[in-house]
Amino acid sequence: MKMGKISLLVAITAMLALFVVMFVRIGDPTVSHSTKFSVDEAYARAVGASAMAGAAFMQITNQSGQDDILTGAKTDVSAMTELHTHIDDGDGVIKMRQITGGIKLAAGETIVMKRGGDHVMLMGLNDSLDTGETLEITLTFKEAGDVIVEVPVDNDR
Repeated sequence: MKMGKISLLVAITAMLALFVVMFVRIGDPTVSHSTKFSVDEAYARAVGASAMAGAAFMQITNQSGQDDILTGAKTDVSAMTELHTHIDDGDGVIKMRQITGGIKLAAGETIVMKRGGDHVMLMGLNDSLDTGETLEITLTFKEAGDVIVEVPVDNDR
């Protein structure tokens, strides 16, 4: 009788642990290892299997209570990782440029990094970015330091 209760307790604990893992991985595929910033709707993509570059997009909310600046990003999947944006130089052609000085995030503010706007540029990819994989990208903030984000690859978005 006592052994049955222990087995039931172990089974319930295992089921709860599995539920937590499924919620984090399936319910919200973006995982941010920070209480100061929340990262939502993140995804990465590359154009074609032989692409030399890719990009990551996400929404970042500053929950730290103080203004901060996103100064850079890094990942092991590319030789170089930079913050980029698109700029109209006045000639009617939109050009991609590296963001210098970082991206300011006021306390409580959310920035949206999206296609055609600010994004994390992955240059010199070490391998293809395949749908279903997860990249680990480290975002560096002036005040908060490094925030590790797990970003799913979704080449269909």
